[in-house]
Amino acid sequence: MQDVLPEDGMIRKLWIGETAKYRDHILRLDPVSRRNRLGGGVSDDFIRDYVDLSLSLDAVVHGFFVNGVIRGAAELRPLGQRFARQAEAAISVEKPWQSHGVGSALLRHTLLAARNRGFRLLHMACLADNLRMQQLARKFDAELSFDFGSVVGEVESSRPTPLSLMREILADSHGFATAMLDLQSRMLRA
Repeated sequence: MQDVLPEDGMIRKLWIGETAKYRDHILRLDPVSRRNRLGGGVSDDFIRDYVDLSLSLDAVVHGFFVNGVIRGAAELRPLGQRFARQAEAAISVEKPWQSHGVGSALLRHTLLAARNRGFRLLHMACLADNLRMQQLARKFDAELSFDFGSVVGEVESSRPTPLSLMREILADSHGFATAMLDLQSRMLRA
């Protein structure tokens, strides 16, 4: 999956031990982006608890990294056993990297992960005034429904194929290798 991203940026899955990077990204969001991502004003303590919980709930998180720092993230989370073939996606991008294709690239990776895990329906909920997220959802042919100050976008997913599985495996392999090289270079600099 080759996305045109801002210079020095790359998207890869978060690995075990990168919870702090994800938490720090959410904490760095400007007030409007934070409100849009979490559905309202929340405290830093809420964010710390939320990140710890979300990474323990079988979530798949892709990060947009610039020089080893997460500047955007997409979270794919199953909706539970009652909705076994459905999942929720949430995206956040720090202000300087918005409007550069980062959200689209993150959602593309999330849709591939959802497809390969057998999720047939992907939900994206946002506040009614979050036009940026609604525009992104429409870009991927989401069906939008408006309800009580919020909007839910739903995207149907195709069934996994050997090619879709291979695309994710290759992206994961590249991401893992890049993460290891980044870690090694930071350790050598220290």
